[in-house]
Amino acid sequence: MDDEAVRDKAKAFADALAAGDVDAAIGSFSQELRRNLGEVLALFPLPANEATVESIEHGGSGYNVAIRLQGETEEVQVLTRWKVRDGQPTIVEASHQSRTAREAEVEADESDESAPDSA
Repeated sequence: MDDEAVRDKAKAFADALAAGDVDAAIGSFSQELRRNLGEVLALFPLPANEATVESIEHGGSGYNVAIRLQGETEEVQVLTRWKVRDGQPTIVEASHQSRTAREAEVEADESDESAPDSA
């Protein structure tokens, strides 16, 4: 396992969350995390509007990867720990780093704003 392999898998994981493909994202979890799937998925704002890999650091026998996700009402940074399982980089731990509430964006009805008042 090297930096590039971890980066590729982490990006695929983030892209799957942003695309709403939870099944593909779950494929990155270790068997241990899959046993507690509800708890693990609760860490991530779903559906996510955007997901980005913010940092990758090698530490000990694995890698720490920070992933930032933006949902409708919150922005979350999750620290994931990756190790080799069955020959592939796999998420073995996940924990919140930060959570920020966001106001949901309200789409204005442009026809109301541009329509002249009729008398």
